[in-house]
Amino acid sequence: MMNEKPTLKSLLETSAGKKLLLLGKEQIFTQKEIARFLKRFKITPVKYLEEGVAGVIENHRLNPVEEDISNEAYEQKLPIYKLSAFEQLLSEEIDDDALLMAIKLGNDQERVVRLLGNEHLSDALFVRLLKLYTFHTEEEDNRQDRDVIMFTLRRYIDIKPNEEDLLYSYLTLRRLATEATDPELLQALLNFPNFEFLIRGREKITLQETIARNPYIDEETVRKLLSTRKIAVARALAGNSVIGNKIQKHLLSQNDEAIDKALAVNNTIDESMFDALLTRGNETVSLLLVHQPIDTSRFKKVQEANIADEYLALIGANEMLQPDVIEILAAIENQMLWQMLGGNRTIPGEVLSALYEKGGREVHLALAKNPATPEAILESLYTCAEDDTQMLAALAHNPSLPETKLRELFERDSFEINRGLATNAALPHELLDVLKIDTRLQNELAQNEQLAKSYEAVLKQNKAMMNV
Repeated sequence: MMNEKPTLKSLLETSAGKKLLLLGKEQIFTQKEIARFLKRFKITPVKYLEEGVAGVIENHRLNPVEEDISNEAYEQKLPIYKLSAFEQLLSEEIDDDALLMAIKLGNDQERVVRLLGNEHLSDALFVRLLKLYTFHTEEEDNRQDRDVIMFTLRRYIDIKPNEEDLLYSYLTLRRLATEATDPELLQALLNFPNFEFLIRGREKITLQETIARNPYIDEETVRKLLSTRKIAVARALAGNSVIGNKIQKHLLSQNDEAIDKALAVNNTIDESMFDALLTRGNETVSLLLVHQPIDTSRFKKVQEANIADEYLALIGANEMLQPDVIEILAAIENQMLWQMLGGNRTIPGEVLSALYEKGGREVHLALAKNPATPEAILESLYTCAEDDTQMLAALAHNPSLPETKLRELFERDSFEINRGLATNAALPHELLDVLKIDTRLQNELAQNEQLAKSYEAVLKQNKAMMNV
C-alpha cells in the first residue's frame, strides 16, 4: 500500500533541517516573507531539486525548466503541494499584531496592497490592513487605489461570475456602505475617497453620507463624520437611530431645516427634542406628527402648539398612536383627520366603524383601501358603489376584500380598477399573470408584495444554484 501524502502542515512540522522546493513565481508573499515563515520550522527554501528536499510547492504556472524539475520531483515521489495551499497555511499562521506593527513602522503600502488581495486573511485582519492604506487623493485614477477597492468589494459583495463588471462600478461601493454591518469596516470605508453617486438619475449622495445613514456605525465613526463639518453629512446622521441624544442636540443647534426634518423621523428623540421640533416649521411638525410615538402627554403638547387643522390632520396617519389618543382624535370634528384615521391600518375596527357612520366620501375612500376595515363595511361600500369607478378602484387595492369581489372587479375590465388590482397581494395568481402583460401597470405591479416575494424567491434559488 502506498504511503499517504502528509498534510502540508505536518510535513513542515517534521522536516526540520531539510529543504522546501518552491517552483514558479511567488504571488501573495515575497521570498523574504516565505523564508521568514519557513525559518520557524528550520526549513530552507530552494529553487532547484537538491539533496534534502522534503517537498515541493508549485505555482499553477511554470516555465519549461520548472516543468522538468516538477516532473523529476514527481518521479522521486516527493509530495507536491499547490502554492495556494501554502499561502493559506502561511496566512493562518500570521501574527496579526506583529504584522501590523511592522507595516506601521515601515509604512509599507506595497505590502498592504499585496496582503489586501489575500483572500485567506480573516475579515478582522483585512479591515485593520484596510485602515492602514493611504489613498492617492491627488491622482484621479490610481491603479493601487482601484485594486484596493476591488479587493474590498470582492470580499464583501457576493459577485456572480457573470457580474464581474460590478467590481468596476463605484455604485457597488455604495451598496457595501449601505449593507455593511461591521462597525470597523464602516470606519475603514471613511478612509476611501468621498465618491459621489447619482441615485435614480436625480439625487446625488456621497460615500460619507451613505455611511452616515448606516445603523451599524459606532461612536468613533460618528465622531469622524461630524469632524468633516459637512452639512450634507450632518443631515444624513440626523435620521440615524444610533446617534445619541447629545449628538441629536448638537445637530438641532445647526438650525438647518433638512436636519430638523431628519430628526423628526428619528424615533429615538427624547421629550426635549420633541418639544423643540414642534416649533421648527410646518414641514418638520408634519413629519413629527406622522413618525413619532404619540401618547396623551405628547398630544397635549401638540394641541397647545396651535397647529393648523390641515397639518394636525396628518397625525391620523401615525401608526404609533396610543389607544386613548386614537379615541380623542376620532371625536374631533375634522374630516381631513378622519380621512387619515380611516386609512390607518393600526386603528381598531370599532373606531373605523364609527368613522364609516359619520364620515363623508373621502373617509369612505380611505376605508375602502384600508386592510384593517371590517369586512362588513367593505361589503357595504362595494354594494353601494355600483358604477362608482373611483370607489371600486379604491376597493381593488384592499387585500382584505373577499376573493369573489376581487374576481368581479377584474371582470369589469376597467383600467382604473386594474391599477388597484395590480397592487393587491391577495389577487389570485392567474389574474395577476394577466395583469402582468399590461405594460401600463408596471408601476403598480412593482408595489405588489406577492410579486416582490416571488421575485425574491427566484433570486435566492438562482443564488443557491450558483453556489452549487
